[in-house]
Amino acid sequence: MLKTILIILAVIVLAAIALVIFASTKPDTFHVERSATIAAPPEKIVPLINDFHQWQAWSPYEKRDPAMSRSFSGSPLGPGAIYAWDGNKDIGAGRMEILESSAEKVVIKLDFSRPFEAHNIATFTLSPAASGTAVTWAMDGPSPLIAKVMGVFFSMDEMIGKDFVVGLENLKGIAEK
Repeated sequence: MLKTILIILAVIVLAAIALVIFASTKPDTFHVERSATIAAPPEKIVPLINDFHQWQAWSPYEKRDPAMSRSFSGSPLGPGAIYAWDGNKDIGAGRMEILESSAEKVVIKLDFSRPFEAHNIATFTLSPAASGTAVTWAMDGPSPLIAKVMGVFFSMDEMIGKDFVVGLENLKGIAEK
């Protein structure tokens, strides 16, 4: 009986070690992006991204916890604008700050404090398209070991990517009105 338990424990320990070794071979950074074409000029789209007060209308994360606390500071919009939130376990807590803003690009520093600490960059890129403006929402950041281990079981691209698709569709609906 004791021998069987020791064998089972040894197998579990070896499997955990193998998982960590395999996960450590994953890339040290991640990149997720989705794009949509919006039948509107950049001048109509950028203000919806560039002003955090507008995000409640289109961000998919805002709808997951309508009761979350929000605070705005810094510049009212554009570089220096800051938005902090604290929500339920699905939303977590964090802070965003617009670092760069133009008709072609909005770059946002995105810091999560809960459920996991993370420091990423979100970039919205706008470029001319045949029927309006192509908008790409991307996020880049480091992949620490815990994220690599989680990535063995869950696809960050699929989890975040579907939210980006919803957000871009919401943005499209507002900008095309």
